[in-house]
Amino acid sequence: MPDMPGMNMSGGHSVPMLDTLGAVGLLVWAVVMWAAVAGLAFADRQGKSMRVYKVSMAVILIGVVGQIGHLTEHVAQAVYWIWHPEAPAWMTPWGTGLARGFGQIDKSRPTLGMEILHLVGNFIFLSGLAAVMVISRRARNTRTRWWGKMGVWMQGIHGLEHLSLTVSVWLGAKQAVGLSTWFGQLTPGPGATTYRVWWHFWANVMGSAIFAMALYHLRRERGQICDTFRDAPVTPPVPVDVLT
Repeated sequence: MPDMPGMNMSGGHSVPMLDTLGAVGLLVWAVVMWAAVAGLAFADRQGKSMRVYKVSMAVILIGVVGQIGHLTEHVAQAVYWIWHPEAPAWMTPWGTGLARGFGQIDKSRPTLGMEILHLVGNFIFLSGLAAVMVISRRARNTRTRWWGKMGVWMQGIHGLEHLSLTVSVWLGAKQAVGLSTWFGQLTPGPGATTYRVWWHFWANVMGSAIFAMALYHLRRERGQICDTFRDAPVTPPVPVDVLT
């Protein structure tokens, strides 16, 4: 990626245990989310089960929590840019701490921790959207399904962008390679920082808006969707409480 001192997580100093635990916790969160999505998708193909419906709803809600935190980071970066457009890119204190934790994987790559942090954050978000697809598998004509599919496509592309950025830095590229860096061709400086900050800000805003629409329709259509998990449909369709 372009040289962004504000996101430089280079080694040379000991990393606080809290940063390490935070990074490990976030990674475990992502792994557990995707394990849950895979397990739900498999279980749903074995037959109808109200438990799949309830757990899918829980995974979706946990994905919402993750994306709120992720989007907050990008909003904070954009606000900081508005006040300091010529300054190096900036991260919140908690984002910086998590990036330091991830950066221990290879301290010779100063920005690797930041790249891994955003990669993990995006995959937590994507898992929530994937759970929307699981819960609506038999309700293919619903708006929930339509918005969920749109979200998976968009966030899937965004996730590949972060994968490219992360892998290129890890492999030793002088600048991260991705759409938000013009594949590493942007000259390091305020211009490159501005482009990347706003590219990812708008990508997350649009992705979050799509997720919000999927959730809105899921709430409206939850009775119809819940009915697809029952052996005997109920008339009219009635949703069940996730916690019951």
